Amino acid sequence: MLEIQRIRNEKQAIIDGLKKRQIDATQTLEQILVLDTEWRKNKTSLDNIAAESNLLAKEIGDLFKSGKSGEANQLKEKTAVLKTSESELKLKVEELEHQIQGLLYTLPNVPNDLVKNGRDAADNEIVFSHGQGPVFSFVAHPHWDLAKKYNLIDFELGVKVTGAGFPFYRGKGAKLQRALISFFLDEAQHAGYEEFISPHMVNEASGIGTGQLPDKEGQMYYMPADDFYMIPTAEVPLTNIFRDVLLPDPNFSIKMCGYTPCFRREAGSYGKDVRGLNRLHQFDKVEIVRIENPQNTAVALEEMMEHVKGLLIKLGLEFRILRLCGGDMGFASAMTYDFEVYSAAQEKWLEVSSVSRFDTFQSNRLKLRFKDADKRSQLAHTLNGSALALPRIVAALLENYQTGNQIIIPEVLQPYTGFDTIS
Repeated sequence: MLEIQRIRNEKQAIIDGLKKRQIDATQTLEQILVLDTEWRKNKTSLDNIAAESNLLAKEIGDLFKSGKSGEANQLKEKTAVLKTSESELKLKVEELEHQIQGLLYTLPNVPNDLVKNGRDAADNEIVFSHGQGPVFSFVAHPHWDLAKKYNLIDFELGVKVTGAGFPFYRGKGAKLQRALISFFLDEAQHAGYEEFISPHMVNEASGIGTGQLPDKEGQMYYMPADDFYMIPTAEVPLTNIFRDVLLPDPNFSIKMCGYTPCFRREAGSYGKDVRGLNRLHQFDKVEIVRIENPQNTAVALEEMMEHVKGLLIKLGLEFRILRLCGGDMGFASAMTYDFEVYSAAQEKWLEVSSVSRFDTFQSNRLKLRFKDADKRSQLAHTLNGSALALPRIVAALLENYQTGNQIIIPEVLQPYTGFDTIS
């Protein structure tokens, strides 16, 4: 959520920044500022009444002590009038706060200066490429055919038990999945991330804190009986550990990781691009999350990107990194880098990670602050990234490591799988 002080001071810069997302926020920002002016006027009146009431209360007490009950009772009548005005002003201030917050929730984060103005994925910038995919001397099969041939993943059984987008992993397919999770978690631990096992459901406040609500409400699985949401990523519970937290000093760099299943309705996703593991309603992911002093955000983002790079290099996959344009970024992001692996059999790029910085957008919602060197309260910065999302990694491994009569397991995974081939 954008800070109201920032809107007061940088309205035009925010308008210009949001144009990178193809959004004209002029009217919304002007509405916010009009309401903010009214809120400040009413809040000043409320504070003045409260101060006057406190003075009268002291004066009344002194009059009663000195035996001047008549004068004291006259002043009590005045305080009754003030209390009525105070109650009315409180309601007015609360209503204005609610209106301002409602408008702030509609505004996405302002893109970083490095983010390009653009409409959609076609305008994203490739900033890094690594590796070269395999060249096959045979007809390569897509992962859904390989999964069926080697009895690794059962999509039809998932449809029977739950529905499309909820596959069963079995045999060596299940072990490969588990091996990847362990590998990613071990690598995160070596990089200094503390591992958490978090809840898979969160309350509304947690969804609001990280920006999933109210923006993506229709994409989350919701249980009305308990007012809980299934998590779309471990980012939500991990970041919310620090909701309503004041860190005591500026010397912090908090690194967390967690494996969770992720649940996404993916409403509106149809067609060939959702076949097999390309787009699921339930999938596994290891997430890395950082809470940083704003002075360290740029360095933290680079470190997170290097971490994801290292995972993909060790897996031996061809990949590229894209800096997303304004129109293709997530609602809460100030800057996002997508990692895509090349799927040799499908002959297409598959997104396997997004590494993003949110600056103060999430922390303002979370009320996540720290004390700076002068003991002033400041908003912290938040970042997160997939390290990694498993379905498309599995798809790429199956497709890129097929030989025609077996699938080779990357050497780095063999200690985790206990086997070096699938045949």
